Amino acid sequence: MIAFGPVPSRRLGRSLGINNIPAKICTYSCAYCQVGRTLQMQVQRRSFYSPQDICDEVRQMVKSSSDQALPIDYLSFVPDGEPTLDINLGREIDMLRSLGKKIAVITNASLIWDETVREDLARADFISVKVDAVDEPLWRRVDRPHRALELEAILQGILDFSREFKGVLVSESMLLAGINDSEKSLEAIAEFLAKVDPAVAYISVPTRPPAEKWAASPSEESIVRAYQIYSSRLRRAELLVGYEGDSFQSVGEVESDLLAIAAVHPMREAAVDGFLKQADCSWDVVEKLLDQGKLAKTEYQGNYFYLRRPKAE
Repeated sequence: MIAFGPVPSRRLGRSLGINNIPAKICTYSCAYCQVGRTLQMQVQRRSFYSPQDICDEVRQMVKSSSDQALPIDYLSFVPDGEPTLDINLGREIDMLRSLGKKIAVITNASLIWDETVREDLARADFISVKVDAVDEPLWRRVDRPHRALELEAILQGILDFSREFKGVLVSESMLLAGINDSEKSLEAIAEFLAKVDPAVAYISVPTRPPAEKWAASPSEESIVRAYQIYSSRLRRAELLVGYEGDSFQSVGEVESDLLAIAAVHPMREAAVDGFLKQADCSWDVVEKLLDQGKLAKTEYQGNYFYLRRPKAE
């Protein structure tokens, strides 16, 4: 499925997700990625799905949500890869305008140095860019980029976009214990973000199982220090350090909906239980998907999570 949700979002309220990139095709292989290591690294933009197919599926999901009185605050391009790899992104945004919903794109900003990418992103209402580090060695350790990418060009692209974009621009920095949570690193990121001037600078930590076990959440002391540093230099800083909730819902075929959500948002056991009850289904659905190898179960910080098992091509 290309469209999934609506799902709870800490930034966007109730978000209908659009997965416009096949499983784990990305420009980065972030150590903390909640959907696992990248299976295919690439930086060349290309077409993955027909824009018409994407719009038709989103339109059907919007209708189904409306029929069930489920609110949608945003249509959000938030795939389990990098959305700007889709060369049709701008066209898809334009086509979705007829649905009368605000449109968001959650990007790692790795391709924002490309003018065509900035033009596509400028069509949306809300853009979130990732800034985990402004120091080359830290960037490579945390985000593990494609070898063709250059941090300096990305940072300049973010600055250029911030001057051009008329919508809501926010940033997100994922902090990892002992990696990019030092005072020196945080000061450098905040200094750069002050030039970008995002509406909100979000500070986040892993809340779901990361791709690498060593990608751990910082201490409370480090999180508070990050907030103080950001707040002293930026318009507004907010913490994204809590689980966003268990209010996931099915608006179509239960197995497909569950797999589509779990591909992008690994779900706590309580979330899966609530999802199944809302759909009037039993845990047999989960057991079947586990037996088929389509779903995986993992433990993280004392909670069990269910995530879609990606297939290597």
